Amino acid sequence: MTDTSPTPPAEDRDAATAATPAVAASAPPRAGDEATSAKKERLRRPWTLQRKLIATVVSITSFILVLVAVATSAILAGVLEAQLDSDVKAARQSVDFVRGYIVLGQSAEEILQQQQPRRPGYFLAVGTSTTDPSAAVVDEDGDVVPLTAAQIEEIDKSLSTQHGQFVVTVEDLGTYRIEGVPVGGNAFAIVGLSRAGVSATMTRMLTTIALLTVGGLILLTVATAWTIRVGLAPLRAVADTADRVSNLKLDQGAVSITERVPDAEADPRTEVGRVGAALNSLLDHVDESLTARQRNEERMRAFVADASHELRTPLASIRGYSELSLKALGRALRQAETPDAGTIETTESSLERIQAQSLRMTSLVEDLLLLARLDEGQELVYGSVDLTRLAIDAVGDIRTTAAEHDWVLEVGEEPVTIAGDAGRLQQVITNLLANARTHTPAGTVVTVRVAREGSNAVLIVHDDGPGVDPAIKDELFERFSRADRSRARQTGGTGLGLSIARAIVDAHGGSIHVDSAPGDTTFEVRLPARPTDAA
Repeated sequence: MTDTSPTPPAEDRDAATAATPAVAASAPPRAGDEATSAKKERLRRPWTLQRKLIATVVSITSFILVLVAVATSAILAGVLEAQLDSDVKAARQSVDFVRGYIVLGQSAEEILQQQQPRRPGYFLAVGTSTTDPSAAVVDEDGDVVPLTAAQIEEIDKSLSTQHGQFVVTVEDLGTYRIEGVPVGGNAFAIVGLSRAGVSATMTRMLTTIALLTVGGLILLTVATAWTIRVGLAPLRAVADTADRVSNLKLDQGAVSITERVPDAEADPRTEVGRVGAALNSLLDHVDESLTARQRNEERMRAFVADASHELRTPLASIRGYSELSLKALGRALRQAETPDAGTIETTESSLERIQAQSLRMTSLVEDLLLLARLDEGQELVYGSVDLTRLAIDAVGDIRTTAAEHDWVLEVGEEPVTIAGDAGRLQQVITNLLANARTHTPAGTVVTVRVAREGSNAVLIVHDDGPGVDPAIKDELFERFSRADRSRARQTGGTGLGLSIARAIVDAHGGSIHVDSAPGDTTFEVRLPARPTDAA
């Protein structure tokens, strides 16, 4: 039969084909796929350290306990079997009293019935050439139980293949260790003892071992889990502290890390506690570094502001005086006249001020360049330096420019010679003396002393002036630090003199500090006779 239904257009077929994957893709995942994904996720999930330790401890302990149980069971089974062998041999000696009964043709049941007392588990089989074999056992209650023909036949098969003592299994009665005993003539006897006692003892022992092992492993698991959990508590405290610190905003602004691992979890006397103590030390270091970073950022901002201020003043002066000169010259040129004396005087004065401000700006830039090079460990040329001669020259120079002060020089007869850069050390002394001249009133006594103390050379600049303002004492050696915040030119320079002095002293491996009180201010410089990095 022919299909006469209309064929859809090609465009419709393509659209349907294209829509099929989209529909398939949008179909919800099947429950089986979700279960498989969840199972894979569980398999990929890493084991925690606690779980690994518990599994390792319990596994090793279980293996050891199983080995101990197997060894103990084997030893005890051997002991019990040896004891049973001895008992069977002892029972063999009792066959003599049944010899007559066997000759008379009595069955094993009849013989055991006459035996007093009856030993539970005792096995006896007898027979002659003229009578059928019979066998009987004494049960746990002391009753005699005869064996059936099938049971006797099964024992007879074992006798035909084994000799000496061996173990037979009697259906419905258990296993017995038996041994044949020659009676004489055409008679025979087989005696034995039940292995039920051995089996019962082994069962009780194995049951006890299993229960104790399981109980011990449960107790061990709980104790190990508790011990590990308590032992790993410092690590959890470390992780929690690290998580809290990681959420802090540390990239800008004033930052202080107050998070620390509790002291109880950071005992350096324990291995895990050392991790907490190490993290606390790291956080202390990071906190100090962040504080230093913030302080450096503030100093950098202040440095940029101070440098801009110091450079703006001479630049403004240069611009103003240059505009004044250009206006005067332009006015003269427009009038097509020779500049008059006033114009020439104004122009000369402006050029002189421009030169002065240019020199001031050049000095500032050179000081900044010197500080940058000293920070990089450059700018020092080592040689033999007579510190006494430098002090004498510096005091001699300043006496001519600051006669209003009383300058005193105290040096020894022997020169104090060190390894250093003579030009830079001269700059240190000059800056200290200029600082004393600028910040003390006329009539102040300034004493310069040079001496040797051990392997160090000591330079002291002391004055009896008003002293250093305590508010700026801690930042006295910082760049652009000035006692006069108004930055008046009459009360100080650029504020780089003492910072340059400290940078030079630090580059020589020395130290500089100030002790100040009203009427007693001392700047002390200590320099090693030969710095470790001297060339």
